[in-house]
Amino acid sequence: MKVLDLKKQFKYLYQPSAKKIETVQVPNLQFAMIDGAIEKGSEPGKSPSFAEATQALYALSYTLKFMLKKRKTNAIDYPVMALEGLWGVEDGFFDITVKDNWVYTLMIMQPELITKEIFEEAREQVRKKKGDSEMLSKLKLAHFEEGLCVQVMHIGPYATEPATIDRMKEFMAENGLKDNVGPNGKHHEIYLSDPRKAAPDKMKTVLRHPVIKK
Repeated sequence: MKVLDLKKQFKYLYQPSAKKIETVQVPNLQFAMIDGAIEKGSEPGKSPSFAEATQALYALSYTLKFMLKKRKTNAIDYPVMALEGLWGVEDGFFDITVKDNWVYTLMIMQPELITKEIFEEAREQVRKKKGDSEMLSKLKLAHFEEGLCVQVMHIGPYATEPATIDRMKEFMAENGLKDNVGPNGKHHEIYLSDPRKAAPDKMKTVLRHPVIKK
């Protein structure tokens, strides 16, 4: 059985330093994706639709993994990658401390060997096993190229992210870069810890912002 070591291949994107902020060129990658919005007065950790979107995304991603691992010819194993969130607002200015106007794209990276046909076959398997749902129907397979970004590993609860983002912005200013989060780019979080299990002060989240050179 062939094994794709995606975590090793893309370590530079998913295991950055917590001490050193860095620039990175993020290539064109394939993802299972779903779009949504946080309900007014809520936040990601309390949003029912966000939880449903996450469950649908994981269900399809694990189904894809085991479909390829168990096929009789050309079986391939690979890890299910981390959950990622692209966050922005439809109107106004994105504020990391105000979360009930956020829109999002949740996504999990998929190997390039996943085709539209394989993706739809997996969706049908999930539908047969768990029943149909709006979130399952909204899932899509698409490519996303983030380009030039600044990233760092944030260690701690989500509530302390603003301090880390301030560090990122200082790095940008020192290196002639402009934060492109807003109409042209999204605040990007990659969730390496399960908030239901990890101690808040030890949670790991990759923070990534697209940038442009001044």
